[in-house]
Amino acid sequence: MRLDKFVCKSTALTRSEATQAINAGELSVNGSIVLDAATQVHENNSISLNGQILKARGFRYILFHKPADTICSNVDEVYPSVFKHIDVDNPAELHVAGRLDADTTGLVLVTDDGRWSFEIIRPDKACSKVYRVGLTYPIADDVVQRFADGLQLQGEQKLTRPAVLELVTPKEVLLTITEGRFHQVKRMFAAVGNRVLSLHRERIGQIGLDVAVGQWRYLSADEISSFG
Repeated sequence: MRLDKFVCKSTALTRSEATQAINAGELSVNGSIVLDAATQVHENNSISLNGQILKARGFRYILFHKPADTICSNVDEVYPSVFKHIDVDNPAELHVAGRLDADTTGLVLVTDDGRWSFEIIRPDKACSKVYRVGLTYPIADDVVQRFADGLQLQGEQKLTRPAVLELVTPKEVLLTITEGRFHQVKRMFAAVGNRVLSLHRERIGQIGLDVAVGQWRYLSADEISSFG
């Protein structure tokens, strides 16, 4: 991670305070003064602030049930940030691994471990996500197969990856996808002449949503290691 981020993760300094300390020559990496806050450092480096060895705090891995009209951002915008619901120290260090739109509800995974979240969102990992989708119109007879074959989304040349569509009612489905294009679920149904009325994520990989709306919990060791 970047040196300034490491300093924040191992002290009570803010990002600007960490940058000031680095610019002042107060940080050394493996015995050498480093003046560039963007320098990449690793767990096996010896990093000191004014001669005191720093040790980064452990990473955190959180499951959260996102309410509607919240955003997966660290700051409030038109809607409030999801982090208003997660009562932990140093929330600014956290990020969402696979964001949801403001009007979409359900499971989000939150962490301060960038490498772990990359394992979830990187396309070649094909991490499955399950959504419960409410629709304007009943599902047409050929749509299940069209989703399985891959769809042409507006403005894109490459077909979507094969997706599994399970009918719950004529206007409600469970959709499993293994990629995360921009507004993908809504665009997939638009491509078959339908419109999403409600969208709720129930599962990511092996992790299912099991807390009430607006609640959160830490992931277990087995859940954390299920991605990789």
